[in-house]
Amino acid sequence: MDLQTAIQETQCALNLVLNNKFSEALDLLKPWWRDSMYHALGYSSILVMQAAMTFEHRDIQTAMATIKEALNTCQRFRKKNSVVGSLSSLISKQSKLQEVEMHAEICYAECLLQKATLTFVQDENMISFIKGGIKIRTSYQIYKDCQNVLNASQDLAGQSDAFRQFEGGVKLGIGSFNLMLSLLPQRILRLLEFIGFSGNRGFGLSQLREGASSHSLRSILCALTLLFYHTYVSLILGTGEGNLEEAEALLEPYRHKYPKGSIILFYSARIATLRGNFEKARARYEECISSQQEWKQIHHLCYWELMWTHSYQQEWQQAYHYADLLCKESRWSKAIYVYQKAAILSMMSEEEVKQTGEDIMELFRQVEGLKQRLAGKSIPTEKFAVRKSRRYKAAKPIPLVIPALEMMYVWNGFTIVGKRADSTEALLVTIEAAEEQLRNDSNPSEFHPDDSCLVQMLKGLCLKHLGRLLQAELCFTQVLSSESRIRYDHYLIPFTLYELGLLYKQQGDFTKAATYIENAKTNYKDYSMESRLHFRIHAALGSLKGSPAGTP
Repeated sequence: MDLQTAIQETQCALNLVLNNKFSEALDLLKPWWRDSMYHALGYSSILVMQAAMTFEHRDIQTAMATIKEALNTCQRFRKKNSVVGSLSSLISKQSKLQEVEMHAEICYAECLLQKATLTFVQDENMISFIKGGIKIRTSYQIYKDCQNVLNASQDLAGQSDAFRQFEGGVKLGIGSFNLMLSLLPQRILRLLEFIGFSGNRGFGLSQLREGASSHSLRSILCALTLLFYHTYVSLILGTGEGNLEEAEALLEPYRHKYPKGSIILFYSARIATLRGNFEKARARYEECISSQQEWKQIHHLCYWELMWTHSYQQEWQQAYHYADLLCKESRWSKAIYVYQKAAILSMMSEEEVKQTGEDIMELFRQVEGLKQRLAGKSIPTEKFAVRKSRRYKAAKPIPLVIPALEMMYVWNGFTIVGKRADSTEALLVTIEAAEEQLRNDSNPSEFHPDDSCLVQMLKGLCLKHLGRLLQAELCFTQVLSSESRIRYDHYLIPFTLYELGLLYKQQGDFTKAATYIENAKTNYKDYSMESRLHFRIHAALGSLKGSPAGTP
């Protein structure tokens, strides 16, 4: 099996995956995966994707075993003293053999990254975390060496398809590494720079853009990485300013090429959601679900998104339907699903809850027992859900106030709802009703100050998105002035400081904005979802400085 044929067959397998023909893709790659590095890489990639989606122990074991084999296959084609010591000889000879060695490095680095990802998922102790970290570092080092080879061989560029394929692999790796590292908050980055990592967002994006526009096996992978960044990463870990124009432009050619492809339909729906076009998004998610039955996990991703699009419009019964499906069918995070379901039921009338046959208190009480660990640590959102649900362990529990809207904030959903004035106004009405109820509470509980602050913060967010900035500022400052009275939800203060900072940024007062955001960063620690806020702070401060960090 020569290199050219191997790349062509792997491209065919990738097309099958994008057309929802997952088993056919595996069947095509299987006969050669122990003899050809590209078949090995393709075969293990599909199994890793499946394992990451199902979270089934058996799938993770199978994928892990396959990757070890795939690494062995790639290793056989690598230059014996590896690329590092032999850059000059690689460049000077550049024969057919050398081409194979160059590709072996790239395939080996990609397999290592996959192995590291699975190591994090598979095991719960710190040792596996360190092992995963070492693999990532080795992979990063190989990519940097390959980039040096690429830079030194520019005069040879354009001479062969194999060289172009190698270039695509380097751009995917270097681009992804730079982009992901640039998102990390300063304190983590300092540690990583010490062991040789560094990330430049602008450079990462430009490498991925070049990779996406080239005609190589990895073009679509560069495009999907950029799509994931613009539609998820920048929202959950950034300030929510993903470049939707670029996302749409990247997706367009593939929408024509794979009109029924579930991955393409999914991103198309996600972009519609982010534009505030919830109705169109729902139709696309439904289409994505009916497009294939083989990988049910893609359905689960759609259920999660459908649950939110209904929540944004406060269609709680429909949202409940999808939360319930997730509880029954998906293994990803039972704690979050059950908490989410209970939170949605809390927004419904007693009559509506009765029709579902669910017991809200019982659901909240189940959450703590469902918590899992990833790479030896609890998942922050799960920890948050567990902490909030403890209120229901008391003999006479005090119900949570608008818990579904609080979770909406946790996932940065207000940024999305903010695109639609009608939905934002409707949320404001619900929040003001909760505010009124707390105000008229004749026998306030120990949770009263925390609940009031939560309501004020969410009210401020709605007002901000409706352009009523002075009123929004009043809500945020009211939360900050209640700091000493908060007993449990300490996260509210740093998050409110951050939101107030963004409000001042919107008004053009960058100095004041930076002061409030820096305050949130430096003076608060050990609160819920601290790392998530630090990611957002890093993005916000970057955009204030006008540095590449803030310009997606």
